[in-house]
Amino acid sequence: MEAAIITIMALLFLAFVALGAYVTVKAVKATKRGVDRTLNQARRTVEDTTLRAKSFGQAGVAGELARLRLSLRTSMRATQEALQAGVGEDASLRESLDLFHRLSGHGLELDEDLKRLEREPDRAYVSGQLPDLAARTERITSSADALRRAARDRALKFAEDDLSALSAQIDVEAGALRHWTGPETTQGQGTASGAVPGPAEAWGPVGSAGQSEQASPGAGGETPAITPPDPRRTAYPWEKSARPETTT
Repeated sequence: MEAAIITIMALLFLAFVALGAYVTVKAVKATKRGVDRTLNQARRTVEDTTLRAKSFGQAGVAGELARLRLSLRTSMRATQEALQAGVGEDASLRESLDLFHRLSGHGLELDEDLKRLEREPDRAYVSGQLPDLAARTERITSSADALRRAARDRALKFAEDDLSALSAQIDVEAGALRHWTGPETTQGQGTASGAVPGPAEAWGPVGSAGQSEQASPGAGGETPAITPPDPRRTAYPWEKSARPETTT
């Protein structure tokens, strides 16, 4: 009996140790990913700031290379953020995101070429490569911009359609709420069974506190359109009691 208890305790201890090790490994990996993400973001920020300074502060080949790299990186990053943010709400953007990943391969290759040419000592050679590099940059950024703008236009279209449908529903509801009276009876006709019900009558007569009320006939035998409320009864707490009429 004691051996079984010792075995169970040992197994529990090993299970707790294994669980602690697993949690520790997961926490270390999560921390490492957070640190790597922070470092990558800081590196991109520094690199973008450097490129922006070069594009405005330097002329000639160096400034043109910096301008091309900055244009490429700005367009690709904006498109990536837009697609990743929208794919959670619109599953059809997943295919667009896949296309962007393929486009990113060409963009990364172009960025590496531009970065390598920044260290090229032969300025004449780099100057000769600039037209082709500018054309490649324009093709990639134009494709990225087209994906981003199409995704934005799609989101705006869906928002407008939803707003239009909501406005139409609200208009219908507002119109239904305004039908607080039934249609008035025509001269010489009562509420015959063959009469066409109005908008309020289509769903049945509505009485106070959700109960249907029977209309009492008037002096001339005609049924009034609405049963007048009893002034001695307060239907709702926000209503004031009816004051008695004074006789003169």
